[in-house]
Amino acid sequence: MARMKKLLQFLPDGFTLAIVAMVVVASIVPCYGVGAVIFGHLTTLAIATMFFMQGARLSREAVVAGLAHWRLHLTILACTFLLFPLLAFGFSALFPHLLSPVVMLGLLYISLLPSTVQSSIAFTSIAHGNIPAAICSATFSTLLGVIATPIAVGLLLNTHVGSTGGEGFRGVGAIFAELLLPFVVGQLLRPWIGGWAARNKHILKFTDRGSVILVVYTAFSAAVMRGLWHQLPLSGFAEIILANAVLLAVVLTITTYGSRLLGFERPEEIAIVFCGSKKSAATGVPMANVLFGASTVGLVVLPLIIFHQMQLMVCAVLAKRYVRQYEAELRASGMTVSLVE
Repeated sequence: MARMKKLLQFLPDGFTLAIVAMVVVASIVPCYGVGAVIFGHLTTLAIATMFFMQGARLSREAVVAGLAHWRLHLTILACTFLLFPLLAFGFSALFPHLLSPVVMLGLLYISLLPSTVQSSIAFTSIAHGNIPAAICSATFSTLLGVIATPIAVGLLLNTHVGSTGGEGFRGVGAIFAELLLPFVVGQLLRPWIGGWAARNKHILKFTDRGSVILVVYTAFSAAVMRGLWHQLPLSGFAEIILANAVLLAVVLTITTYGSRLLGFERPEEIAIVFCGSKKSAATGVPMANVLFGASTVGLVVLPLIIFHQMQLMVCAVLAKRYVRQYEAELRASGMTVSLVE
């Protein structure tokens, strides 16, 4: 029986299986047209609800502490804008002919992108990490990326940056409207609804995981409609998957053990792992449409789309592992273990 329980710990949970199922469903029945618009609105609603509930639950002291955690923020930004490019461009310099040029270009483009906001915070919440710090770091990463990524692409990838101002300002507006505004409203209403939000933790669990699943379906549907399964031969897909897997594994290893070497506690380690290892497809795909030519953009964003799905699946497994560690600590301290929030 003990051996069976140990084996079951390594099997995917329902959340991970749901993400895989969404990839399969999106490949067979992608949403498009009116359906894509409806699912886009549902995704926005789920994300806004998640941030509203986070704002309603978090104490003002916790938010201020998250803003003041400058050492953690610098570590996450260094992972996003220094570690990733060093790894990708270093790999390109050492092994210039190991990958095809288009796969290498896509890999380099991934390294220059900002972190995700929604999924980074959702996984940090699921794993019982430092949520206020994750919100601050992930949001600032995206805002900085609106400016830094086009410049870096223009300088390092020898492309014409072009007119990115409109896209950038739309991205900033979306961040404030869909993420920060609901969080601020939740904070302002906390004196009246904070107790209710604390008693209804299952709503936050639903919005955390539901928003990730919706993002997977809508993002992968868009990729399928762009001809995801027809743009490269099977060997090309194998190259992308292998290169992405190696990059993600190296970054996750460095963020996990590096945060421990730097003396961060587990909640901060979780924020570093989930914010510092992510790259935003929501920012990267529309930005690529402006930065690259029409004949190149599809193949450039293909590695990003696959990396995006891969990071969600891997982080779902990691979040489950952190939850098990959290519950084990509660048992060791004699506290009652609750369901995963």
